[in-house]
Order: sequence, then C-alpha cells, then structure tokens
Amino acid sequence: MSAKNYWLAFGIGVSAGAAVALLYAPQSGARTRKKLRESAEEAGDYLQDAGDYLKTQAERLTDEAQDAITRAQKQAVHMVDKAGGRASDLADSVSGAVNSAVKSAKSLV
Repeated sequence: MSAKNYWLAFGIGVSAGAAVALLYAPQSGARTRKKLRESAEEAGDYLQDAGDYLKTQAERLTDEAQDAITRAQKQAVHMVDKAGGRASDLADSVSGAVNSAVKSAKSLV
C-alpha cells in the first residue's frame, strides 16, 4: 500500500469513527464537558485531601521521631553516667588495693 492510500484510508477511518461517536454519544457535548469539569474538580479535591492527609502524617511521624531521639539521648546520658560511676568505683577499689599492697610491701621491708 502506498503512503497516499495509507493516509486516505486513515482519514476515512478517523472520519467514520468520529461520525459513529457523535451518533451514539449518550449525551450532548455541553453535558459531557460539564461532567468532565466536575470530574476534574473532584480529582482536585481528592488530591487536596490526600495532600493534607500526607502532610498530617509527615508531621506526626516527625514528632514521633523527635520524641524517640530525645528518649535515646536521655538513655545514652544515663548509661554514660552509670558507666562513669562504675569506673570511678573500680578505680577507687584498684587504688585501695594498690595502697594496701604498698603498705604490705613496706611492712615486709
């Protein structure tokens, strides 16, 4: 099929399709445009609601994450303080043992 025949057949097909669509359209063009406009508005409202919901969820998750970070920081400080106290106690014990050993060694000499 030549290019000229192809485009001629294509044009006839498009015209026939448009004619059939107009003949069997369930409603007028004005009514169809109105429905399309309403559908677009509903889609816009839905997207707005979805955006608001996502924003609310993001804020909630941000708050929860901040609370978790704060709790972790407090727990870390507590653990460091506790470890520092135990290290200090251990150092005192070692120091006492060393002093005791030194006294014992002096008494032997």
